[in-house]
Amino acid sequence: MARNKYPEETVRRILDVAEELFMTKGYEQTTMADIVDGLGGLTKGAVYHHFKSKEEIFEAVFERANRSVVARSEEILADRSLSGLEKIRAFDEASAAGPSAEMWGAMRPSPDPMRSSRILAREYLDLFDVAHAFIEPAIREGIEDGSVTATHPRETAEAMLLLANLWMVPLFHPLEDEGAYGRRVEVFLRIMHALGVDIVDWEALSSERLAALGEDAAPWASWKWAQTTGCEQEKQPGVG
Repeated sequence: MARNKYPEETVRRILDVAEELFMTKGYEQTTMADIVDGLGGLTKGAVYHHFKSKEEIFEAVFERANRSVVARSEEILADRSLSGLEKIRAFDEASAAGPSAEMWGAMRPSPDPMRSSRILAREYLDLFDVAHAFIEPAIREGIEDGSVTATHPRETAEAMLLLANLWMVPLFHPLEDEGAYGRRVEVFLRIMHALGVDIVDWEALSSERLAALGEDAAPWASWKWAQTTGCEQEKQPGVG
């Protein structure tokens, strides 16, 4: 068999076709045969030479799509003008601006953890990598500069992403009613506040900004407890 002189180009073609199919047909409805058929001339053997399963292709599609988020996170971590807490908030903004949410929604892998066990396992492993590479160092910086009051940086980073990337995500933990996501966000914010990492910049949530959010801002009135309780206490000398 002739050696492929352009393996990177082949991989790019496979991922391009697979991503288009996942986004239009959905992950569950797309087969390896669909991907091969969409490649126009590339054999099934050539595809399996690079990827052993549809799950591997799915993971590679997401890894490629999120390279810009990783690059932005590296920039944030290296930015000496930001406090530790500001870096954590910037990580959250960079992640929210990335393609993951839109892609998950369009590709619709099964929420059944038994059917999507590999995808769930990969997300589980990846979140620890992200926690250790980005969140933990930022928390440690925050402890030093006073913007974070956590006592166990590594464990706090892990807990944060376990909640944010698995428990809060409807794909992995379907919502039982319309108010479920709002409750999860409130619980998440309360937990992070208790751990000493205030994810939300409460001072930035002015009445004008809340008004601009309309109905979406309704829950924030109750979540702003942090602005007048623990946060203020932590700023007082001798407290915490």
